Amino acid sequence: MSSAYGGFPGVRPRRLRVNPAMRRMVAETRLHPAELILPAFVREGISEPVPLAAMPGVVQHTRDTLRKAAAEAVEAGLGGIMLFGVPEDAKKDAVGTPGTDPEGILQMAIRDVRAEVGDDLVVMSDLCLDEHTDHGHCGVLDAAGRVDNDATLERYAEMARAQAEAGAHVVGPSGMMDGQVRVIREALDGAGHQDVSILAYTAKYASAFYGPFREAVGSSLQGDRKTYQQDPANARESLRELALDLAEGADMVMVKPALPYLDILSKIAESVDVPVAAYQISGEYAMVEAAAANGWIDRDRAIMETLTSIRRAGAGMILTYWATEVARLLRRGE
Repeated sequence: MSSAYGGFPGVRPRRLRVNPAMRRMVAETRLHPAELILPAFVREGISEPVPLAAMPGVVQHTRDTLRKAAAEAVEAGLGGIMLFGVPEDAKKDAVGTPGTDPEGILQMAIRDVRAEVGDDLVVMSDLCLDEHTDHGHCGVLDAAGRVDNDATLERYAEMARAQAEAGAHVVGPSGMMDGQVRVIREALDGAGHQDVSILAYTAKYASAFYGPFREAVGSSLQGDRKTYQQDPANARESLRELALDLAEGADMVMVKPALPYLDILSKIAESVDVPVAAYQISGEYAMVEAAAANGWIDRDRAIMETLTSIRRAGAGMILTYWATEVARLLRRGE
């Protein structure tokens, strides 16, 4: 078909897709290693890394292998590492004592990683009680077995001081307790740790995709977390949580999980002038790895597509278990 405009269609978007060089030049969204953060688990009382059945390629580290993983993260150009401690079951109790013990596994891991990488990598620590309690909840329980918000805040303040004193650059309160950011900010400032940042888990949903993580941290959870994590049906309350976290002093904010909540991520990213993170969680990782192992999808393409979608939705930082692998690919231009 011809026309005065040189034929129909006169507008051909496909011209900008004709070859890899063209697609690369006009790409609107790019990943960079410095935007990636590696979540890492360190387990007390083991002499060799323990592979996680539900997360192929991910392990519970020893203190020595964690140091190696941190050094590899620096070499790959990652932005940060988020540390989770897994204490021995015998040390867990109702108030999560290992989480505030200076010799608890998480505090020792923070010191180890800082000794290994110094300031070459942002060392982040999970500020939550669930890995450290015998009941597996993110807070202290009252006499009726419910999570006591305000009693939990007192424990979070202690955890913040312990993690900062161990050397954390950033603490990540993930328990979704009301007022947690303010209490942690006051605790840090009062102990002389004004330079320690808070990455607030602003929108953390009660998701089915956390399953493999429970294995990773040796969870003792009884019941569920629906009374404090957000309802997947709700979006507006994420913006309410966001306003509260920012007013209380959050330096950065996060959405967790990532892929099922890209709409929430986009809303938050459009609403703030602080850095925004998203956590590509264990279930998201496990689905891709399982499908790839069965030959149903192209693993590498699926990894890059999921990460690009999270970045495109507005995340400036992405926590992903593929962080080191992907950073190496990016640095090689793949």
